[in-house]
Amino acid sequence: MARLGRPPIPVVLSDKQRRRLGSLTQEEDRRLAQRAQVVLDCAEGLSNIEIASKVGVSATTVWNWRRRFIEEGVGGLENRKRRPKARLKALAVSEEQRKVLERWSRRRRSSAGLAIRSKIVLFAADGLSSSETAKRLSCSVEMVRRWRHRFESQGLTGLSDEYREGRPRSVSDEQVEEVITKTLEELPADGSTHWSTRSMSKETGLSHMTIARIWQSYGLKPHRFDSFKISTDPNFVDKVHDVVGLYLNPPERAVVLCVDEKTGIQALDRTQPAFPILPGSPARATHDYIRNGTIDLFAALNVGTGEVICRTDSQHRAVEFRKFLNLIAKQVPDDVDVHVILDNASTHKTPAIKRWLKRHPRFQFHFTPTSSSWLNLVERWLAELTTKKLKRSAHSGTEELVNDILAWAELWNDEPKPFVWRKTADEILNSLRRYCQRISVTGH
Repeated sequence: MARLGRPPIPVVLSDKQRRRLGSLTQEEDRRLAQRAQVVLDCAEGLSNIEIASKVGVSATTVWNWRRRFIEEGVGGLENRKRRPKARLKALAVSEEQRKVLERWSRRRRSSAGLAIRSKIVLFAADGLSSSETAKRLSCSVEMVRRWRHRFESQGLTGLSDEYREGRPRSVSDEQVEEVITKTLEELPADGSTHWSTRSMSKETGLSHMTIARIWQSYGLKPHRFDSFKISTDPNFVDKVHDVVGLYLNPPERAVVLCVDEKTGIQALDRTQPAFPILPGSPARATHDYIRNGTIDLFAALNVGTGEVICRTDSQHRAVEFRKFLNLIAKQVPDDVDVHVILDNASTHKTPAIKRWLKRHPRFQFHFTPTSSSWLNLVERWLAELTTKKLKRSAHSGTEELVNDILAWAELWNDEPKPFVWRKTADEILNSLRRYCQRISVTGH
């Protein structure tokens, strides 16, 4: 019969040793008690495997402690004090390297990995051990050792991520070209006006996330739809230079005013009381309303100061516009010229207005091109009035609406905020030229 395990070394015990080992088996130290029991079983002639099965340790452990007892006696079973590990020397980091590492560890745009690696090197330079560094940064000791050694061998360049080829491409150039071509030149078979990621996925067999990544790479957004209007005014270029020139280089001893009407402002009252804003819930109002009449607002924005002159009326005919011009003439000092920027509405060109201009030679009109209200800065102020006052207000009548608008305009004039025009006429025309070239290339 084959012998199990390694050949056992005979163990012979004296009475004193047997008593000492018997007392050790009763110790609270479980490992010391196991070692004593191993030696006692060895003295009974059991094999290493038999003892290992009985005590619950490996056969190699039994072999080691059998040999230790034979060489050193009972004292060899005692726990030995472990030699403290030699403390690692602090990393040698120059002042220039330290500045770079500190910058990398604080910079918001650095990757999280680079920031941790920089901190590892800085802690190592301050003399911290690998275990202390790992505990502070909540990472493994192996990671600390790896980047510490990388810095020692390669310096700062060793902390950067190495190039990784990544997974091979699963989408061919032909498939990408098919997606782009269909997006630009075809429509979905279900009659929709534009593609979605899932309809294109169904058409091409690619996943909808792959379609989204392709569209993002080429700047395609089929779900977006913007409107535009190119002016057909034959004097478009001259008028742009004229109006923008007033914004960027206003004449001396003159006031530049942007004038426009906001017509048909409705005095709306909600059918039910509005709910105020609450934590987790926005302010709410009913979608239906009661109309209590309409008014027209005339507004003139002083480009230099941001102040606004307002007047309301029930209509916006040439008669009302002339009254508004008289109001402007009263409020603007008599010793300055007045340049008025306005649109091409018919009420601005009637014989009555032309006669008024002849009687007021210091006033000069500058018309914006047709379909180019974006050139008039007062539109920006009217947008502020709409979003900050009219959109959420409720009025039981036109008189209440008028008082509300004029009160808001007075508050605006207490701390006026001028709108600053920055684009030159040449920049505007070049932008329009580039857009026209793009739409002409696509065949529209």
